[in-house]
Amino acid sequence: MARKGLWLINIVILVCLLASFGAIYSLTSKAPNFMLSCSSELFNHQVGAADSDHYLLVDLVSKDGLAQINYRYYDLEGNSAGTLAMSGKVNRIDAQRQMYDISVTTKQEYLGNKSLDIPEHYAYLSYVSGINLNKNGMHSLSLQVLERDEAKDYAVVLFQPSNTVCGCRLVH
Repeated sequence: MARKGLWLINIVILVCLLASFGAIYSLTSKAPNFMLSCSSELFNHQVGAADSDHYLLVDLVSKDGLAQINYRYYDLEGNSAGTLAMSGKVNRIDAQRQMYDISVTTKQEYLGNKSLDIPEHYAYLSYVSGINLNKNGMHSLSLQVLERDEAKDYAVVLFQPSNTVCGCRLVH
């Protein structure tokens, strides 16, 4: 009888240890939180000139594995030409290659000033993400840090599938 009690105590201790290891792993394995505030001047390579003189601002916030991406378009006078707001989750982070894979599950579009032309980048990103969201219910977005300067909190980031390179502030 005493032997069964000893086995029961050992099993309880083993379960407690396994639960502790599981809790420690779940706390330490969460996706890191990060925030980028990016900007880029848009170019239309087909005509070799600025794309209707538009600028792009991209804000990306990731917290606890969830991601919010806002593409905001402006003309040179600062008038809003449109916004694409996307949200989803961070699937994978490849720290060695500095790549982030994000699955977008929702998208909202807001057209800016009606008298302004819609930037080609906005139209393309709206189209591609719309097809992916309609087919699969998910749009894959990836970004890769091409260059980083931690001392200046600055990075050059490539966004795919839009093939956009932006200068970004690293916000802590």
